[in-house]
Amino acid sequence: MDKNTNENKLAWKLLVKVARIVAKAKLGFKGEIYDLEGPCLVVANHVTTWDAIVMAASFPNHPVHYVASEHLFRHGILSRALEWLVAPIPRRKASTAADTVMKCLRRLKAGQVVCLFAEGEACWDGVSIDIFPATGKLARTSGATLMTYRLEGGYPTVPRWTKKIRKGEMYGRIVGVYKPEELKKMKPDEITALINRDLYENAWDRQRQQPVKFRAKNLAEHIECGFFVCPKCGGVDTIRGLGNHVTCSCGWDVVYTEECFLEPADPFEDLQQWDKWQREKFISMDFPEGELMFSDDGLNLKEIDEKHGEKLLHTGKLCQYPDGIECGGYRFAYSDIGHMSMVKMKILLFTMGDKYYEIRSNGEPCLRKYLMAWDRYQALKD
Repeated sequence: MDKNTNENKLAWKLLVKVARIVAKAKLGFKGEIYDLEGPCLVVANHVTTWDAIVMAASFPNHPVHYVASEHLFRHGILSRALEWLVAPIPRRKASTAADTVMKCLRRLKAGQVVCLFAEGEACWDGVSIDIFPATGKLARTSGATLMTYRLEGGYPTVPRWTKKIRKGEMYGRIVGVYKPEELKKMKPDEITALINRDLYENAWDRQRQQPVKFRAKNLAEHIECGFFVCPKCGGVDTIRGLGNHVTCSCGWDVVYTEECFLEPADPFEDLQQWDKWQREKFISMDFPEGELMFSDDGLNLKEIDEKHGEKLLHTGKLCQYPDGIECGGYRFAYSDIGHMSMVKMKILLFTMGDKYYEIRSNGEPCLRKYLMAWDRYQALKD
């Protein structure tokens, strides 16, 4: 073992100690401890921006190499420190994952521990989404041990639509450990189904069965970053979170409670119900061709190159039309866009041919509605 490997292991153990203190103090986190040995592929559900930090608390004795969003590699000295400490594997959101898969395989073949949040993004509604279908093939091909790790209570602690942390209970649980010889007897789609089963988390079912209070001031603040269609009037971008209240300009007013439910439950009791209706309603809305659907000011459009370099193209208004988006003199037709995704609340990413673009907000507009407009276009096209 070389000197640099020893240094990294010592740095990892120090990181884990800090992670335990921070995770418990800020998030009320408790996690099962497991002594990892490589090669091992850890697959976890994804619920908060804190997931990698809290998971580190469960694995004190072996560095874990996370698959991380490409935007984390664009922060100068902080990115270089991160690369030295845990050597994360970059993953371009809103793009194919073939290159990332190959990098994961090389790390696993080298006997390392790789952690993958295989849903690809944190959930908006508190319910797990299916992992990438290729995950089962990766697990089987790697020849590594597969571990499934489920985070519970994460969504009520830090919902994706806000940065505000609520004090309650969050837990990390090791669900299954599957040896390579077991995986070889299974088909890739069977392994994918097994992982989906192990990782499935429904925040609302858990709260109904084991109620926990998640306390903070202004619980509904920025809820409009995720939920933007009014259940009463059907207005788009008319929702606002004020204190603990969720309101609309039409007069609709409910409370987001410490138990994370809506009161009164009119017409929805929880955010999963609202989000399901919101998606269906938005797809069915009639937006005439060429008509502006909505817009926001003060956004930055950037082109990102292969080495994580940024080129600012425009700062100003982002406009949404039924068939694409426009920012400054740049127009991107949905027929030409290959993939679109989001990071956190404020970063929209998309590909066009071999180009990779980012739209970032410095304020608090709802960028999710632009992503849903992309989803709407795909649904109507099909």
